[in-house]
Amino acid sequence: MAFMEKPPAGKVLLDDTAPLSAGIEASQSLHSHTEYIIRVQRGISIENSWQIVRRYSDFDLLNSSLQISGLSLPLPPKKLIGNMDREFIAERQKGLQNYLNVITTNHILSNCELVKKFLDPSNYSANYTEIALQQVSMFFRSEPKWEVVEPLRDIGWRIRKRYFLMKTKNQPKERLVLSWADLGPDKYLSDKDFQWIIRLLPSCLHPYIYRVTFATASESSALVIRTFNEKGTLKDLIYKAKPKDPFLKKYCNPKKIQGLELQQIKTFGRQILEALKFLHEKGFPYGHLHSSNVMLEGEMCQLLDLENSLLGLPSFYRSYFSQFRKINTLESVDVHCFGHLLYEMTYGRPPDSVPVDAFPPAPSEAVVAVLEALLSQEACKNGMPTVSRLLQMPLFSDVFLTSSEKPQFKIPTKLKEALKIAKESTEKRLIEEQKLIHQHRRLTRAKSHHGSEEERRKRKILARKKSKHSAFESSEDQTAKSSNSNNSGSGASSPLTSPSSPTPPSTAVEHAPF
Repeated sequence: MAFMEKPPAGKVLLDDTAPLSAGIEASQSLHSHTEYIIRVQRGISIENSWQIVRRYSDFDLLNSSLQISGLSLPLPPKKLIGNMDREFIAERQKGLQNYLNVITTNHILSNCELVKKFLDPSNYSANYTEIALQQVSMFFRSEPKWEVVEPLRDIGWRIRKRYFLMKTKNQPKERLVLSWADLGPDKYLSDKDFQWIIRLLPSCLHPYIYRVTFATASESSALVIRTFNEKGTLKDLIYKAKPKDPFLKKYCNPKKIQGLELQQIKTFGRQILEALKFLHEKGFPYGHLHSSNVMLEGEMCQLLDLENSLLGLPSFYRSYFSQFRKINTLESVDVHCFGHLLYEMTYGRPPDSVPVDAFPPAPSEAVVAVLEALLSQEACKNGMPTVSRLLQMPLFSDVFLTSSEKPQFKIPTKLKEALKIAKESTEKRLIEEQKLIHQHRRLTRAKSHHGSEEERRKRKILARKKSKHSAFESSEDQTAKSSNSNNSGSGASSPLTSPSSPTPPSTAVEHAPF
């Protein structure tokens, strides 16, 4: 595909962050092996599901590829003799289901290309490194001063984004990094406005935003060049990782979990908030804050990847904030994601789940106060504070910033309006997704409640009471009718002694079950 070529007509722009779940529906034995029939579902809709067939050897191959993560994954062991026994196959199926549950609920593993290709081969069969190389080669024909040193394989988490180490011919010792990315599901800018704003990115100057050296775009992708930083990102600092290593190796299973010093937390947090405040005031949508998108430049933190929102790429934490209907603007998304980042800076790891019920001891109560305002049950239910409000909190209000660089980013009025419309469209898709998730959660809770053991027991007791009540009413009805028959015309009110005529069958008897 040439760099200036449009995307194919009818191209489906998948949200790669939509969670995939997988359940083994059946197994079948063929000759000397067993195949497992797996139902995979994207998101909450059963209609968005499909079947795949996998052998144990497929699981084993996937597991071998995932070993780079350093995680001990629960793949059932191999068995050479007796592996076709019915009991063994049933037991292995349980083990493989547990394995699928583990890899689809791990936030990093579930988003990696290896797992996506295993579960959804029809949508993830493309070789994105090859596509990126084709695009970059087309770019170099018109810009011959750049040269590729080497591909930086799998250093990021995005499937449709690729990185290359670069150099220029007139400064061969200086290293740069080129990133190429495909379009995402939230690309709402027109092609003209999209290419225009991408080319403006090098003009964004801010002490806490990492400088873009060069940027260009086609109708189907964008290419951005920045200086390569040997120190790496804030996440590399926290996890003591090497920037060039694969994402799975760097961050899945850190050898030592340790948060940053209090002063670093305060300073880095304040710098990041200042960058967010600047972008919000400019009307520039960000929505992609996480510790891998914060570059370390000396003692300063600088935001990366401003192009992501323009490309329409989904956020790293989308599967988290899409659960909370009050986090429905890109500004509130940035604030919530800052909570994740602050937790990671404080404790050296991401939270196990969100909302967070109780926070571990922190270097300062001021840190916990901010975390509670961003990640607690109450915060997620009621909504996020503004960036300005966070800057006024004790953790950040006394931080003195020394940078004298004057921020500037001139966006033409016409382009600001286009960005505003695109931002609103992105938020609309998020709100619609949150509404569907909320409805699905309510329906699931209702079904679970209705099908619970306690509820079934209550319904049985109620049914027995109704049956007894119905039988009692039937008996009274028969007695009354017999009394009326015996005392007909006499006006007597004495109790019935003996019936003089047969009692007609009651309604209760007519409808009684056989």
